[in-house]
Amino acid sequence: MYSKIQINGVLEVVTGMHIGGSSAFSAIGAVDSPVIKDIRTNKPMVPGSSLKGKMRTLLSKKYNAAVQANANDDAECITRVFGSAKKDDNGKVMPSKILISDMFVINEEELRNRGLQNLTEVKFENSINRATAVANPRQIERAIKGLQFGVDMIYEVENGKEDEIEEDIKLIAEALQMLQYDYLGGSGSRGYGKVKFHELNAENVVGEIDTDIMERVNNILQEI
Repeated sequence: MYSKIQINGVLEVVTGMHIGGSSAFSAIGAVDSPVIKDIRTNKPMVPGSSLKGKMRTLLSKKYNAAVQANANDDAECITRVFGSAKKDDNGKVMPSKILISDMFVINEEELRNRGLQNLTEVKFENSINRATAVANPRQIERAIKGLQFGVDMIYEVENGKEDEIEEDIKLIAEALQMLQYDYLGGSGSRGYGKVKFHELNAENVVGEIDTDIMERVNNILQEI
C-alpha cells in the first residue's frame, strides 16, 4: 500500500549561518551579502533545497567510489532515496522519495524574551591583498546562534517496498548526522553554519505501516 511518513523536528543554528539571498537591489550602505528571508515576514529561513542538497552531497562523498560529475550517477542507495533524472530501460526516471519543505523560525519569542533584538547579525570581514596589503572589507549577514527552524520532511513508501523503509531512513539519518559535523550554507571553513538536529519524530500520515517498523524508524532518528 502506498504510504507516507512525516518527519518533524528542530534544526538549531550553533554558529552564525549564511544561506545567501539576493542583493541585486540593495541600497547604498546595505549589507554586501544578505541571508535569504521569508518574503512575508522578512525573517531568515532555510530553503528545503539547501538542506536536501547538502545531505546528498555528504552521502555522495561516502558512498560514491569516485566524485561524480553528474548526480544521476550517484550510488544506488542515494538515487533510490533522492532520485535520478537518468531514464531506465523503460524510459522512466526515478523520482525522489523524500520531500523537504522550506524551514521557518520557531523560537523567535523565546529569543526576544532573552533580550535579543534581531534574528540576524552582520559580521565584518576583511580580505587582504598580499602583494599590496590593500584591505577589501565586506559585510556578511548571518542567522544568529540559537535560532531554531522547524524541520518537515515527507518520506514516500512505494507500493510493495515496505522492506526498504528502515534502510532508507538510516541513510537519511546518516546524512543528518554527518551534517552536524559539517556545515550548512556558505563559509563553513571560517566557522559558519554549524547546526544540530533534535526532537526528530516520525509519524505514519498516509496509508498504513506496521507499528513495529515505525517504532524502529523512530529509534533510528533518536540516535542522531
